[in-house]
Amino acid sequence: MCNDPAMSTAEAPERHEVVVLALPNTVAFELGLPSRFLGGAVDAAGRPLYRVRVATLDGGPVRTSAGYSVLPEHDGSALATAQTVVVPGVYGSPAMTDGTLLPELTAALREAAGHARSVSICTGAFVLAAAGLLDGRPATTHWMHSAAFAALYPAVRLDPDVLFVDDGDVLTSAGNAAGIDLLLHVVRRDHGAEVANRIARRSVVAPWRDGGQSQFIERPVPEPGDSGTAATRTWALDRLGEPLSLADLAAHSAMSVRSFTRRFRQETGLSPARWLAQQRVALARQLLEASDTPVERIAVDAGFGTTASLRQHLHAAIGVAPLAYRRTFRGTPDVISNSSASTR
Repeated sequence: MCNDPAMSTAEAPERHEVVVLALPNTVAFELGLPSRFLGGAVDAAGRPLYRVRVATLDGGPVRTSAGYSVLPEHDGSALATAQTVVVPGVYGSPAMTDGTLLPELTAALREAAGHARSVSICTGAFVLAAAGLLDGRPATTHWMHSAAFAALYPAVRLDPDVLFVDDGDVLTSAGNAAGIDLLLHVVRRDHGAEVANRIARRSVVAPWRDGGQSQFIERPVPEPGDSGTAATRTWALDRLGEPLSLADLAAHSAMSVRSFTRRFRQETGLSPARWLAQQRVALARQLLEASDTPVERIAVDAGFGTTASLRQHLHAAIGVAPLAYRRTFRGTPDVISNSSASTR
């Protein structure tokens, strides 16, 4: 162990400055997420990688959606040195009803955007949009509010189907659980998959969730006697290494290809082909993590056929190659970068 204070200081990573902006009627659950998932991110030596501060514009208390007030330790001056500004969801904000913000809030967000990336969780996207930070850019918000969002902010390229959108210096997420997905993505983008996986394990959450929020949208309950596609999905999971076609899946469900595709999308929010690719990626990741099976064999067992196909699908899903992904689960010091530009 090094006992030299000077050396310890020199080796300590420079912490990324994060400011979480608490607005009136902020969602209490989301207000604490950045402190948990960014503030809890550490390097291999256990040293913090982010400094997370919660602030209100005037330094005073704000009421949360949970029926109690919070009094952060910081005011709007913290935004001056922020490298990332996080806006949790809000309820009852004018940004959600008439598309307006207090002038001082708009000014603060725009000024901060000149030197910091902007991140919103759930309905926090309404605040970024009202400040003009999402005009002409892709973004998402909770599916329940997507129609209202689209009506208020037609200049935003809203995608209501994804869990989050990374547009470089502006990132938005869907519902509050998707905020966890987005914050883990931020850690992964900044410091690699190993660091993100570490904080995910400590928090007992999945380091990566497949699919989009369309799978959670409320849909009519199937009619009595409607068998659906669940049995076929179970059947397919036992045969991922086989060349399953859409016709094979439809035949197993005793449906036409058209009916099967429509029903499958209703039940999962995904096309059969995209769902199948995600399940094969998930199997490949499991084999890479837990076994020493050669990558060539994993490509076959997971249904990709060739190493090149596996590499292409894995990189599209999580931004890393098979051997690099395997190294993150072997305790090596390799740092894996993820340059994913969006969830699509």
